Amino acid sequence: MRILVTDGMDKGAIEKVRAMGHELVEQFYEPDELGKALRDFDVAIIRSKTKLRAKQIDEAKGSRFKCVIRAGVGLDNIDVQYAKDNGIEVKNTPKSPSESVAELAMAHMFSCARYISIAGHSMREGKWEKKAYGKGIELTGKTLGIVGFGRIGQKLGKMAKAIGMNVVAFELGIPYVEMDELLAKSDFISVHAPAVDGGALINAERIAKMKDGVVIINTSRGTNVDEAALLDALNSGKVRAAGLDVYADEPATNVALYSHPMVSCTPHIGSATVEAQGRIGEELVEIISKM
Repeated sequence: MRILVTDGMDKGAIEKVRAMGHELVEQFYEPDELGKALRDFDVAIIRSKTKLRAKQIDEAKGSRFKCVIRAGVGLDNIDVQYAKDNGIEVKNTPKSPSESVAELAMAHMFSCARYISIAGHSMREGKWEKKAYGKGIELTGKTLGIVGFGRIGQKLGKMAKAIGMNVVAFELGIPYVEMDELLAKSDFISVHAPAVDGGALINAERIAKMKDGVVIINTSRGTNVDEAALLDALNSGKVRAAGLDVYADEPATNVALYSHPMVSCTPHIGSATVEAQGRIGEELVEIISKM
């Protein structure tokens, strides 16, 4: 097969795919060029940067192109049903990034609790603001509400329980609660759900139902949290802090949000660990070997 890799891939996996006899091309295409380019490939392997929408599918259908593989979990950058309706298979690697995303969510929880992001930034400006950042909180004994209890949510739940947190989840699990109960009980809320239609999971109405001083973590999809509502809540003090790895627009454009002193932010690096990329590569090789 002729395989296009648009957003990078583990080097070991690339070697294994080529050893199978497949031709593999590493090349990013802008949206206006992608659809036509796909006509020359059997398979495309993409990450979050590449978007496969109806326009690109229309341009590629009827050619040799037959499958897109998302190297990661979320499929919201692909018009999945439209692709399937036009004879294009859609696959992903759901198992591989779980540990890395869960660990990043936990890291943001610690950062928000102990001012790690802003305190470190202030030191790089030559400041020593020990008193200003001397009112941190402990995670032990606090309640973590997990919205979306799939593989990543379950990993985070295990980590949180290991350090003495109480864990409640909306969806499945340990124990299951309704959303309003989760909002009312939780000191920390971490979102691990796919993007949903019809608005953000965390909006102004739901923030109002949360405890005062809650910490919100989002490593799922940027549109799952209403950024304007979150910024208002940060400014009012309703939300103590937020840890964000994902944004409504990427690269992030909401400067007021990501530069807020009580926001711990990273540029969508949830699965960007050596180990996770190696596991994703292995899963990709397995998928291709069965085609």
